[in-house]
Amino acid sequence: MSLPKAEVRRLFKRRVTRIFLVLTLLGLAIFPVAFAFTSQKTGPEQVRAAEATAEANYQQALVSHRQMVADCEAAKAAGATDTDMRYGPDCGKPFEPTREMFSTEYYLPFQFNFRQEFPVSVMVFSAILALVAFVIGASFVGAEWHSGGMMNLLLWRPRRIPVLLTKLGVVLGSMLGLTAVLGALWTVAFWVIGRYDGVLGGMTAGAWQSFALTGARGATLVLLATVVGFCLASFGRHTAMALGVGIGAIVISEIGLRIALELVQVRFGERYIISTYVTSWLNKEMTIYDYRSCDFVMGSCTPAEMTLTWQDSSVVFGVGLVVVLVAALWSIRRRDIT
Repeated sequence: MSLPKAEVRRLFKRRVTRIFLVLTLLGLAIFPVAFAFTSQKTGPEQVRAAEATAEANYQQALVSHRQMVADCEAAKAAGATDTDMRYGPDCGKPFEPTREMFSTEYYLPFQFNFRQEFPVSVMVFSAILALVAFVIGASFVGAEWHSGGMMNLLLWRPRRIPVLLTKLGVVLGSMLGLTAVLGALWTVAFWVIGRYDGVLGGMTAGAWQSFALTGARGATLVLLATVVGFCLASFGRHTAMALGVGIGAIVISEIGLRIALELVQVRFGERYIISTYVTSWLNKEMTIYDYRSCDFVMGSCTPAEMTLTWQDSSVVFGVGLVVVLVAALWSIRRRDIT
């Protein structure tokens, strides 16, 4: 049997891979099921009910407000001097409720809009699969280093770097195939919800193209997480190495670094946070603000802003990818296998 075929069988026979695939399927299924149960098509009957509820709430608020004004005027007539503090200036008359405050759309049931809300679901889908890919990629090579399986494989195939790259190619191809299949099912599921329990929102060729590009960026993120997990585990020769570095990076970046940057008052501190680049990659761009540039004592102002694009994220991800890949290749070429 060829090495790639053997590695594919080994990948999908591993208990960790099977368990995570089952948990991933169950976890992903929760989202379309939840939307299917909560989304409700809005028709004339729902609109009339919402209008009636909005009107009733408006009338109730109006009665309460007029009663408050009457109480205030009565207190004034009795000689009270704290009415402005209790009821506001002019007994709160300038704050009388208006019908516009009780818009009908506020009382309509939730209706899933496929065009508007599906891109967000793609980002959630990509983030979940990236996490799973990181663990599967790390465990695939880390467990073999720990158990001695890698040493036995290298006795059969002594070419170290080709063996490592073959294993990496197998796990990358498998995660790409899994992402494509699950992504297609994810799209169909939400399209069906929009079609029968919500609205599609006027889909066009441009909208589908935008969805495809978002999905491609999400798939790239999944593959990146696979490579990082695989290379860290190969460098450390243990799955725990990759998991420890991953958890440590998240804790340091998302908690420690945020606090430190806030304490030293670094401008646009979020540009040093990992999640900022993940968000800008999936959203195509992300704007961060420096609210310290505003002196709110002097009144409102527009804070300084910085926009990070997916190109900026690609540079950061590219550098990280090269570093972990070179480290893994150097490790297997130079270090003692035993």
